[in-house]
Amino acid sequence: NGELGVEADYVTFLQQGVAIDYTIMAPSNMATFAPSIPLMDMPFLFRDQAQWEAVLSSDVLKPLEDELLEKADIMVIGYTGGGVRNIISNAPIQNLEELNGFKMRVMGAPIQAQIFSALTAAPSAIAYNEVYNAIQTGVIAGFENEAASIQNLKFYEVAPYLTLTRHAITVRPIVMSGKTFRNLPEDLQAAVLEAGDEAGAFGRELESREDAEKLQEMVDAGQLTVLEFEGRDELLKMVVPVQDAYAESLGATDLLTAIRGM
Repeated sequence: NGELGVEADYVTFLQQGVAIDYTIMAPSNMATFAPSIPLMDMPFLFRDQAQWEAVLSSDVLKPLEDELLEKADIMVIGYTGGGVRNIISNAPIQNLEELNGFKMRVMGAPIQAQIFSALTAAPSAIAYNEVYNAIQTGVIAGFENEAASIQNLKFYEVAPYLTLTRHAITVRPIVMSGKTFRNLPEDLQAAVLEAGDEAGAFGRELESREDAEKLQEMVDAGQLTVLEFEGRDELLKMVVPVQDAYAESLGATDLLTAIRGM
């Protein structure tokens, strides 16, 4: 119940090697020490689930890991995640014409609004706890999220259409305090690194599977109508200039190129 602080506090604890030895943390909370790390949250970073899995099970992100270890003394020992984010709306959206001018809530990071503006939608940052009422009152027509949140907060009551834009697949790094790690004997250090890889693979499979199951549960219950987006490949092309500019601002152009090459 917050007795160990909120997630933003965990970085300090991990650096100091106190209170928390390891955790699963949103990439954005480590951006102060590794400026390139928010790239993991950028919409349309991954073409599909296969590329996402290939990146997270390879050493492509090692430059980020090295930067985080050097500047914050925090080790990335694995990657979990797998929730797929789509657009949910109060009216069907199946193509660029219907997406044009779509009033939608996005998260506060500027890159989120920039990406969806490039797709001709009309994004705005609204507090998450206000989204339901904002759709109900017509302030916005929808937002973007993953299945678990849609189901838990019953957003389907006010926005019963889900469009499979698949614009983001969550990345949740498993991180450990460097100080804690170095205090372990070598055999336990090796065990931790092996366990991190195993836990990441397990977590990715679990979250991906449960994400699909939760979506299907809402469809089967008649709560959601799921729509494919016609010409999704066109969306991937439209966002490239915005992605390139964002990666350059983070000093992560080479990293973005490496991810795209997977």
